[in-house]
Amino acid sequence: MSLRTALMAAVILGLGGLGIVGWIGAQLPPKPAAAMTAAPVAEPKVQILVAAHPLRAGSLLKFDDIQPREVLASDVHAGARIDTPAARAELAGSMIRRGLQPLDVLLPADLLRPGDRGFLAAVLQAGMRATTVGVDAVSGTAGLIWPGDHVDAILTQISDDKALPASHRASAETVMTDARVIAIDQQLMQGATGSGSGTEPGTTHTVTLEVTEAQAERLALAARLGHLSLIVRAAEPAAGNAEPKPATTWGGDVSPALNQGRAAGRVMHVYQGTSTGQELRFQ
Repeated sequence: MSLRTALMAAVILGLGGLGIVGWIGAQLPPKPAAAMTAAPVAEPKVQILVAAHPLRAGSLLKFDDIQPREVLASDVHAGARIDTPAARAELAGSMIRRGLQPLDVLLPADLLRPGDRGFLAAVLQAGMRATTVGVDAVSGTAGLIWPGDHVDAILTQISDDKALPASHRASAETVMTDARVIAIDQQLMQGATGSGSGTEPGTTHTVTLEVTEAQAERLALAARLGHLSLIVRAAEPAAGNAEPKPATTWGGDVSPALNQGRAAGRVMHVYQGTSTGQELRFQ
């Protein structure tokens, strides 16, 4: 074989080998795009507080009216609140200035918070008054009362008049019904959480109620007569007729043992001169 022939054969074999390599490369799957280019960095997201359902202007914001919504950090509205327990507690009780739709961001411009100037005047209905009642954590329903709730007020009294039978020395009566709570002491709201607000047992807190002029007078007098307790009313009124007028509950109605000490009857005290009176009892 001549040298020229050998060179031609080598060239032909080389070209054939390159063709085989190219054919094999064409059969391999393409490399994924993610491997060829760097993956983009995901933009962080945050949870902000928004309206959970339609909210009417003039109503007070409750916890059930608030829900979180996830948005991009770059899309957060100026003034929007990041979802935290503290942020929810600060918003609860605020008055809604304009009607809000579901998922509307709760912005400072749309809310009037308790303590802001003009809050009480704005939240009160026409002809109503605002009065403040001092309660402890127990008589204030253990911290479970919130702005927007409707409550009744119960007056309890203990008499030291020995002329009264034991069964009538303690009494309880409802002195006010269906008053709307419009503001409440922050410590009282936290009283049931056990979070350690530093509140000492027996410390008095305040609840501000929306009442009529007559109700305000009754509450002011009741606070001097005895101990006031607040009870929360159901959100929906009872079906049927109007509520009956509350009656007085006596100690003997609660504890029959108080009726055992003395027989019921009329008592007369007879005084002669400066002597101590004599008690006469008639059956």
